[in-house]
Amino acid sequence: MKKISVIALALVMSIGTFFTSCESLKNTNNTQRGAGIGAVAGAVIGGVLGNNLGKGGNTAVGAVLGGAVGGVVGGVIGNKMDKQARQIDQALPGAEVERVGEGIKLVLNENAVRFDTNKSTLTAAAKANLDKLIPVFQEYADTNITIFGYTDSTGSADYNLKLSGERASSVKSYLVAKGLSSSRFKVTGLGIADPIASNETVEGRSKNRRVEFAITANEKMIQDAQKEEGK
Repeated sequence: MKKISVIALALVMSIGTFFTSCESLKNTNNTQRGAGIGAVAGAVIGGVLGNNLGKGGNTAVGAVLGGAVGGVVGGVIGNKMDKQARQIDQALPGAEVERVGEGIKLVLNENAVRFDTNKSTLTAAAKANLDKLIPVFQEYADTNITIFGYTDSTGSADYNLKLSGERASSVKSYLVAKGLSSSRFKVTGLGIADPIASNETVEGRSKNRRVEFAITANEKMIQDAQKEEGK
């Protein structure tokens, strides 16, 4: 499991270098430094998202970074997400679990969530794998989950956009039917957008047919983190 995304790592390194070189921060404590770094990180992330929304920003990574709180509170949330990410990785080893900022990007490829050809119906194997994630989602109930559906480039873009949305909705419907709150979920179909592999090969197309989750803190988790930080 990746512990931190390339984007987040670059931000931490650049921001950390900036602040450690500032004479004015040498006498501050860790909490004050964390809050300062978080504030600047929020500004940098905001700039990154501002430049990329509309150019592939509507993705799992974009959704996670868009919900960043920053500061010490963001650090508290990040610690909780670390634990959740480890449990997801243990529950479903075939999934790609990536900690990004203050949230989690979860990629379920065809090995984890498969649909019948040209249909949005979940296979029995897909349902079994989603069942493995449900206890983790129940334990960490104070999160919001955006589900993104993707296809390969076979067929028309319009058809794939519709199919990807239906597949994301099928995943949501299954999880809600198993007892998870519907209010936690949003669904988005992105069709052939943002391929993670070449559509020129069978293997690449298989990787592009996927479902991604963006897991972020809901308002209750944020408020609880604020209370914890204030103790």
